Order: sequence, then C-alpha cells, then structure tokens
Amino acid sequence: MAENGARRIRLGMVGGGTGAFIGYVHRVASRIDGDYELVAGALSSRPEVARESGRNLGLAEDRIYTSYEDMARAEAARSDGIEAVSIVTPNHMHFGPARAFLEAGIHVICDKPITSTLDDARKLAEIQPRNGAKFLLTHNYTGYPLVRQAREMVESGALGKIRVIQAEYPQEWLTEPVEQSGNAPGAEWRTDPARSGAGGAIGDIGTHAYNLLRFVTGLKTEAVSADLTSFVPGRQLDDNVHIMLRFEGGAKGMLWASQVAVGNENGLQLRVYGDKGGLEWRQDNPNYMWFTEFGKPRQLLTRGGSIAVPPAAAMNVRIPSGHPEGYLEAFATLYSQFAAIIRGEGADYEALLPSLADGVEGMQFIVASVQSSRNDSQWTRLSDV
Repeated sequence: MAENGARRIRLGMVGGGTGAFIGYVHRVASRIDGDYELVAGALSSRPEVARESGRNLGLAEDRIYTSYEDMARAEAARSDGIEAVSIVTPNHMHFGPARAFLEAGIHVICDKPITSTLDDARKLAEIQPRNGAKFLLTHNYTGYPLVRQAREMVESGALGKIRVIQAEYPQEWLTEPVEQSGNAPGAEWRTDPARSGAGGAIGDIGTHAYNLLRFVTGLKTEAVSADLTSFVPGRQLDDNVHIMLRFEGGAKGMLWASQVAVGNENGLQLRVYGDKGGLEWRQDNPNYMWFTEFGKPRQLLTRGGSIAVPPAAAMNVRIPSGHPEGYLEAFATLYSQFAAIIRGEGADYEALLPSLADGVEGMQFIVASVQSSRNDSQWTRLSDV
C-alpha cells in the first residue's frame, strides 16, 4: 500500500537498465511515497542487458521484455497489466514508446525533452489515448516546494508586474571531449544529433531552465534571440547557450545554459523581478529563497518555515523545516501527484504537473533557438516554428 493507504499502481519501465542514472532516479522517485510497484520492463534495447537488468530488479521472467512494442501489447492484454509506464530512454526513443503505450491505454511518465524533434512532439500531442490515458513530462524542478511558492507569489501579485527574468543552468561535465572516449554513454548520446536531436546543452538542461521560468512566471514567450556554441573541437551539438527572450506583456529574459562552465556542478537558478519585488532561488540550495519587497530588507524564505506557505507549496513538504528536501523528493512529488490523477483524485494537481503541451512548447523553444543561432541570433518567434 502507498503511504496514504491507497493501492499501489502497477508500473513498467522502458529504458533505465543496469548503470543508467536516470532510470535509477525514476525508480527511487516512484517508491518514496509508496505509490507505485515496478512489475515489468523493457529496460534496454540490447536483449541480454534487458534480461539481466530485469532479473536484478526482481521482475518476473515473463514480464522482462526485449522490446517496448511487445511490452505494450502484452501488458495491455493482462488483467494485472501495468497501469503506467516510465520512459527513460535517450530522446530519440521517447516518441515510439509514448505512442505505443498511450494507444494501449496505459498512462505515460516520460523524461524530458518530450521527443527529439518538434514534428514528433506535435504528432504525440495529436494522439487520442485509449481509455483516457494521461501523460506526465518529468520536469522535476517544478516539484520543489519553494518553486511552487514562487509561482503562487507571482500569481498573487507579490512581485507586481514582471519586468525581468534570468535563468541559468551551468555545468562543467562536458568541458573535455569525454564523448569521444567510448566510455561515457551518457555523454555519447547527448552529443549525437541522431539521438539527442538538434539541441545539445539547450535540449539537455536549457529546457529545464526554460520550463522553470515559464512555470514560475506563467508568462508566454513571444520570441528568442539565441547564440549556441560548440566550444569543444569535434563536438556536433552546442555545449553553451546564451538566449535573450521577449515575453507577452513586455517582460524581458535571459537564459544561459552551459556544460563547459568549469567550477559548476549543477547550478540551476532563477531570478524574477517585478515593479514591486524580486525572487531568487537556486537548485543546489533549494530549501531557501530570497524575497525582496522594494524599499524593504531582503527576506529569507525557508521550505516549511514561519512565512505563510501557499497550499501548492505546502502539499509536498514531507518533513519539518530545517530538514532538507531535494532532488529525489521533487521528482517523487511529480510521481505522487500523478498517481493521484491516475486514481481520479488529483484535480488540484493538474495545473502543476508538466504536460504534453509543455513538452511541445519545450521543443518549439529548442527549434526556435537553433534557427535563431543559425541566422546570426535573429529574433525568432516560437509561433513561427
């Protein structure tokens, strides 16, 4: 049973076999609140790895699959078949499984970006899922309590009319050409256009920063002016991105994403400034957020602290203030709230969870930025791609 006494949802997984970082993260996230039980998987495109991975996870032999097509057909036909599936493959392998399981009436939890091409994202959005199957895109940073609080503070007018947004996501892990070593599979597919898509750093981490600023501010993006660079010789996709953004209503933004910023491990942060106040939040210290009202001293807001906490922020505070919650718990919040939706109890969560529409917009953002960069940073409207 789940922590709330509900029956556990039968979960399958596509990708995420032995040694896969993101597959492990999804499995842990699904277990934190006890909402899911992993019972089936097509854990690798290599049959021997799929079988070994399934056995390592304790799956029954007849529920270890070597293709997602077989898994979708077989599980849909079982009376005890999976109710939801996690897709944790490289980007180019998101569309096929997502389509197969939605058409089989199985809820889909998909890692970001939604697909490797905008055309595939739009095709996925046009699918009529069988039995009303739902879709979740795991932009996990939207699950942090203080990110939810920032969103509600913007909506309440605490910052006034938004003027300036700055988002950044610097890393250093691709400073050297590790993808050329043959020993870094995660780097290999992320720098390969055939598997990653048209964007490198912009698709891998830039979309996280973009989704975060859109989630918190609610502002609709009009156009981007982008400069995408591949600093490492021989690298086929961008490893550093500078983007200016224009939003409806007149606000302006800047987004920087880099995988060659030495000294940065995972430096996602967001700053939002209006005519009445400003907010500053960092993912590497996610239990604290600075809020400043114009003309007053800065306030340090803490997760679950003494400052009044809006309902959307409070609903996923698991432990008392002063005990840090982080990356895995934010991921788990998405899983737990999606479980409530699957059970028909999660109407309050619908607007908070990243959707198919968010995934399509994320791909529009990537394509518009790539086109802009190729045209000497010409302003490019998202609606034109």
